[in-house]
Amino acid sequence: MKTLIQNVNVVNEGNVFRADICIENEIISSIEQPLSVPGSWADHFIDGSDLHLMPGMIDDQVHFREPGLTHKGNIFSESRAAVAGGVTSFMEMPNTVPNTVTLDELEKKYHRGAEVSLANYSFYIGATQDNVDVIQSIDIKNVCGIKIFMGSSTGNMLVDNDDSLNAIFKNAKTLIATHCEDDKMIAENFQRIQAQHPEGIAVGLHPVIRNADACYASSSKAISLAKKHDAQLHILHISTAKEIALFQNDIELKNKRITAEACVHHLWFCDEDYARLDSRIKWNPAVKSAEDRAAIRQAVIDGHIDVLATDHAPHTLLEKGNPYSTCPSGGPLVQHVLVALLDMYHQGIFTLEQIVQKASHNVATLYNIPNRGFIRPGYKADLVLVDLNQPWMATDENSRYLCQWTPFHGHVFQSKIISTWVNGHLAFDKDQIHDQILGQQLQFAR
Repeated sequence: MKTLIQNVNVVNEGNVFRADICIENEIISSIEQPLSVPGSWADHFIDGSDLHLMPGMIDDQVHFREPGLTHKGNIFSESRAAVAGGVTSFMEMPNTVPNTVTLDELEKKYHRGAEVSLANYSFYIGATQDNVDVIQSIDIKNVCGIKIFMGSSTGNMLVDNDDSLNAIFKNAKTLIATHCEDDKMIAENFQRIQAQHPEGIAVGLHPVIRNADACYASSSKAISLAKKHDAQLHILHISTAKEIALFQNDIELKNKRITAEACVHHLWFCDEDYARLDSRIKWNPAVKSAEDRAAIRQAVIDGHIDVLATDHAPHTLLEKGNPYSTCPSGGPLVQHVLVALLDMYHQGIFTLEQIVQKASHNVATLYNIPNRGFIRPGYKADLVLVDLNQPWMATDENSRYLCQWTPFHGHVFQSKIISTWVNGHLAFDKDQIHDQILGQQLQFAR
């Protein structure tokens, strides 16, 4: 199959330019100056003159809930939602049931991904207090990284013992991704707030309980461990202004040993939104103040934060309706992440080039993913075609998540995903999913 996308606005490697893009089978075969007439050799011709073409987003943090929590979501359902949102590759977290903390459970996930995932996929191995031997034995060319929950754990995955943490950071042969919140500080805050509100805790107090100090204490500890052992550390979902100074922006990404990620909900919402959206925006780490949001946005722009992601974590609305102490944290985001970022482009917050840099290029560079994340001849055709000026309203009803709701319900986005290619396969086109060909397991050049 040969596809020609003609006269399209390409967003790639710091530039926006007109070009004709040819896809042959799985690969981008050429990038040429616009032709005067359609290529007669093409099996499929697309007029891209009013559209923008970007590399597909590589989401380095999702929770697709399989195995064990599949009433919330599964690899089949959430990968389809991802592709509909322009996310062509994902890296999934280990806090499933059972936890992905053994090679056997990790292999089961890869087998399942090969059976049902429409997007390209990889899975983290989870750290525990006592599985350093497992972490040392992973094939670093086939596994995206090691996940440490230094707070907000599920099952047996909280790692708060100093000996265990030192052993993991010392022996890790690849990237360590951390959830950084200090559980002891959070527990103390919770007890204090609970005593002050015996009638029940409002969700709006979530950022008071899971506050900036708890995030900073844990992030700074993780960075200290990484520096001590010269480990590659990637701190996920930065939510506070206070943490920004922990990261550098004066060296190239390829030379950084310590990096940071921001998620779309911390860039979009702030604590003023709890009154309107309540538990729909209850995440860990918590959505915090407008000042924190502004600082995170600026950190994305100036390079203190390297990667944009989702932390997609679906729960049912019934579960989200529980009282504060039993209401789970997390929400579905992969279908709406790219259009939300494009709204921030329309608002003058980010440029198109910055969005592509942080959501595609930098993820491929940071994780050493060969031949993906850029629009280059010879690279896999993981691409998304967008109309920047086609408004549409997001609703619970038109969300594609298994949980059937979105925190963006009622919002009118200014841009629309038109088409998504995964390895050259037109997986999503004009609101239709085409799942005849599945995604591929990501490989890492380490």
